[in-house]
Amino acid sequence: MCGIVGIYLKNKKLSKDLGKYLTGMMEGMATRGPDSAGFAIYSDNKKSKEFKYSVCLLNNLSFSAFKKIITKKFKKLKLKQHSDHVIITSEEDPKKLLSFISLELKDVSLVGYGKSIEIFKQVGNPKEVIKNFELDKFSGTHAIGHTRMATESAITTNGSHPYSTGQDECLVHNGSLSNHNNLRRNLIKQGQTFDSQNDTEVAAGYISNSLSKKISLKETLVNGLKDLDGFYTFITGTKEGFAIVRDEIACKPAVIAETKDYVAIASEFQAMAHLPGVNNAKIFEPEPGVVYSWGK
Repeated sequence: MCGIVGIYLKNKKLSKDLGKYLTGMMEGMATRGPDSAGFAIYSDNKKSKEFKYSVCLLNNLSFSAFKKIITKKFKKLKLKQHSDHVIITSEEDPKKLLSFISLELKDVSLVGYGKSIEIFKQVGNPKEVIKNFELDKFSGTHAIGHTRMATESAITTNGSHPYSTGQDECLVHNGSLSNHNNLRRNLIKQGQTFDSQNDTEVAAGYISNSLSKKISLKETLVNGLKDLDGFYTFITGTKEGFAIVRDEIACKPAVIAETKDYVAIASEFQAMAHLPGVNNAKIFEPEPGVVYSWGK
C-alpha cells in the first residue's frame, strides 16, 4: 500500500502556492506509506537554455566537497542545496554533465533532469521528508508525490518514488507489476538503463522508451494496459502536464477533484480536503483502463 498524489494548476496565479497544496496532500497520505517519500515539482522553464539536474549526495558527501569537485570541471553552473539533494542549473551540454555525474561522481546519484523538473526523495516518515526539503516553499505549474510502503525493493532513496528515466519525465505508482523482470530485460536490449530492481522504475522506463519513439503519452499508457501486467494506479508527469491510469481491474484506489483552478489526484479524498474550493469541485473515481490527462 502506497499513497500517490498530484496537482495540476489551471490558474497560473496559484503557482506560488503549489508547494503548500502538495504538502497538505502528502501529509494526508503519510499513513499509506511510512517508509519513504518523494515528489517532483515542475516549473515553466521550457524557453530557457538551462537544464536542471536533481542529484542526491551519498555516503555523507558534504555539499562543500561536492561543490569543489563539480565546479573544478564545470565553471558555469548554479548549485542549490536542499537537505541531501542539490539542484544543478547549467547551460552545459547535457550529455557532458550527465556523463560526468554517472561516471566520475561515485557518491552522487542522479535523481532526474530536464528543463522544468526538480525531484526530491528520501527515506523516512513523509512528514519529516517534506519538512527536510521545505516543500511548502516551492512554486510551480504542476507536481506529483508519493509516500511508500516498500514491497518490491529495499527501503532506500534509490528505491523511492518518483522515478525519472527520461528528460522532464517521472512516475509514481501504487501497486505491483508481475512481469517487470521480463520487461526490464527487453528494455535494456533497446538501450534503456536502470538503477534499481524496483518495478516502478521499469514502468517509468517503458513510458520513456515509448515517448522516445514519438508515441504520445496517452497512447503509451493505453498500450501499457496490454504490456504491463499487474495491479496499479500510475500518475506520470511531463513538462506539459500529467496523466493518471488505473489497470483494468482497478483494485488500487484513486480519486480526482477538478475545479476551474486545478486538477488534483490522490489515493484518498482526505489528501485533498484542504484544497481551496474542493467542496465545489467535480469529484469522481477514474474508470478502470481509462487514461485521464491534463496539459498538452
